[in-house]
Amino acid sequence: MIGCDGEILYVGKAKNLKNRVSSYFRNKQQSPKTAALVEKIDQIEVTVTNSETEALLLEQTLIKSLKPPFNILLRDDKSYPYIYLSDQEFPRLAYYRGSKKLPGRFFGPYPSAASVRETLNLLQKVFNVRQCEDSFYRNRSRPCLQHQIERCKAPCVDLVSAEEYAEDVRHTVMFLEGKSSEVRRELTRSMEEASSKLEFERAAQYRDQLEALTHVQSQQFVETESGNADVFAVALKSGLACVQVVYVRGGRVMGNKTYYPSLKADLSIAEILDEFVPQYYLGGQGGRDLPQTIIVAEPFESQGALVDALRQQQNATVSVSSNVRTARRGWLRLAQTNAEQYLSSHLANRENLFKRFESLREALALDETPQRLECFDISHTQGERTVASCVVFEHTGPVRNQYRRFNIEGVTAGDDYAAMEQALTRRYTRLKKGEAKLPDILIVDGGKGQLKQARRVLSDLQVQGVVLLGIAKGETRKPGLETLFLEDTGPGFELERDSPALHLIQHIRDEAHRFAIMGHRQQRDKKRTRSVLEEIPGVGPKRRKELLTHFGGMQGLERASQQEIENVPGINKKIAEDVYAALHNV
Repeated sequence: MIGCDGEILYVGKAKNLKNRVSSYFRNKQQSPKTAALVEKIDQIEVTVTNSETEALLLEQTLIKSLKPPFNILLRDDKSYPYIYLSDQEFPRLAYYRGSKKLPGRFFGPYPSAASVRETLNLLQKVFNVRQCEDSFYRNRSRPCLQHQIERCKAPCVDLVSAEEYAEDVRHTVMFLEGKSSEVRRELTRSMEEASSKLEFERAAQYRDQLEALTHVQSQQFVETESGNADVFAVALKSGLACVQVVYVRGGRVMGNKTYYPSLKADLSIAEILDEFVPQYYLGGQGGRDLPQTIIVAEPFESQGALVDALRQQQNATVSVSSNVRTARRGWLRLAQTNAEQYLSSHLANRENLFKRFESLREALALDETPQRLECFDISHTQGERTVASCVVFEHTGPVRNQYRRFNIEGVTAGDDYAAMEQALTRRYTRLKKGEAKLPDILIVDGGKGQLKQARRVLSDLQVQGVVLLGIAKGETRKPGLETLFLEDTGPGFELERDSPALHLIQHIRDEAHRFAIMGHRQQRDKKRTRSVLEEIPGVGPKRRKELLTHFGGMQGLERASQQEIENVPGINKKIAEDVYAALHNV
């Protein structure tokens, strides 16, 4: 939460951001501190993480670095827990909270005590490093229960050599540093060596460690291996682009920034990065903090020249990478998630939506700004399970509870015109009966042919006052090259690629396409996983069970003769004929 002068007022996290933010603006009585915070809020910025754990770690990092005043006043400022590895001949792993003055190493911070204990429990199973108190350790004369259940190698009574124990400690440290893949490779080599020497019991121990490693906690990417990086990801949708920059310093995600570059042409992600990244570092922004590595979603043409320019201009050695793994791949995925989230929010922003509606009014020369749009699309696979979609947009964005799908039946497979006619007839017959409001503009995904079908349907149903608009893809089917039709005769027209009106039309067209494809896939998958027996009239669940039980499954039933089917209890001659015909396409 940011004040009008750019001051960071408060940093918070939530699984459901809408509910969390709304809680600050409710009409019920607020505490004086909360009311004081709300009065100062000018804007709110959001960062989306891959998990709740990463959100917790990122919140802790930002609070420590930014020191927002209302975090000090409004939330518990307790310290976060760590995993502590003591500095001894046989080191101990332990849960720790407090100042880090003890000799040894600290790993963390972790978001909660439960996560630390879960990690310690898993490490104990995999690497058998002791976790007992030093006073307990020094006074043992025989192994404790942890050794008996194979969670400790009992260094307290010299049942393990210092060298073997040190190797387990080294693997534990590597794992906590995020190098679990390296640990796995070392264990694999050790297992193969032991096996080649016919030391099968030792090989089995390494095998068990490898299996246990596959079940340990997932790696976190908000705070992990060291390194400084700027991470660039791009999201493209409906003619708009969003570039997300995530800043990583010392292995920690320190924040992110969002840009919406203006696209005057149809550009790929690589082309957008090729224009954006050099301008970001060389565009006169003096004093920009340069990282060791620039991570990008895709390689771009001028990245070599950018590295040379930064070396000459700022005497800095910077590398550019796109094919990244482990933690860096996690940073890139984090940036990509945020880019897509911010672009969706930008498209749904009410102010931007109203501007696009107003631009559409100007582009179509309408007397009034349209309030409601409907768009139809058809989806099928070579005529199979044809589904039509209807999506609705208003000034507030997509109205998803008013979306509708129509399963098209009784038309020639692949006849999109007949499918569109059936969907429009069913939809506007219902609207005439008052199911919902008529739209101001009806958009059909198609050219003059589909537009002609829509005009005939509305004329037959005597629907008036609805503007018809067809949208046909360009020759290369790339966004920005669409041709629009207001009439089913005569030439169409095109809008500028950066036109807000075109962006709105692309947005609703893409949403109709997505909704139609999703419905078609559901119907197609349902059919393909449906038994042939379910399509036969008179064969209900009980008879299906009798048939399958009698013949031991579908294969046995398919091999059976009509007479054999008729001998099944509950199956008469007519049903046996129908079953045999359905199974053999007779």
